[in-house]
Amino acid sequence: MSRYRTRSWRAFEPAAAQFSAALTVRVLGLDPGSRRTGFGVIECRGGELIAVAHGCLNLAAAAPAARLRMIFEGLRALMSQHQPAEVAVERVFVSRNADSALKLGQARGAALCAIPEAVPVFEYAPRAIKLAVVGSGAAEKFQVAHMIRTLLGLAERPGADAADALAVAVCHAHARRLGTLAQQGGARLRHAGR
Repeated sequence: MSRYRTRSWRAFEPAAAQFSAALTVRVLGLDPGSRRTGFGVIECRGGELIAVAHGCLNLAAAAPAARLRMIFEGLRALMSQHQPAEVAVERVFVSRNADSALKLGQARGAALCAIPEAVPVFEYAPRAIKLAVVGSGAAEKFQVAHMIRTLLGLAERPGADAADALAVAVCHAHARRLGTLAQQGGARLRHAGR
């Protein structure tokens, strides 16, 4: 046994961590797109994740300029209806096609403008989201959808855009929980070191 046991990560006991009602938070996950914008609302109650709503704003039939207005108005309505405390957004993946990247950036900008100033926004890279949900940063869309269905106990597999948005929300929930556990463990270690 190491003589520095109390200063090690091995001293942290997750079972001893207490989650209070204050850790209940509603998260809106967004997967912005210029033709389809996925959304997913989950509620985090300690270590439990509950799906509240999910779906997709289908914008393909509208003119390009009208799509941005529809994203803004649709997300404003979602914010009003579900009152999330935090928003998690998938970071833009830039490929070689500059036109696609520009359109995606515009859609993402419209989505971010719909979020009230008081609501914090968190960004996650696509690989980090897949890693948090599936365990592999190179996971396929059907794997993400399957894991989301399993993790949230959904009756059926959600559509690809809704599953991606729920995955962003779940990724953020995991990051929140790990941050809370690390703070609690750090406080215990500081207290034990006195």
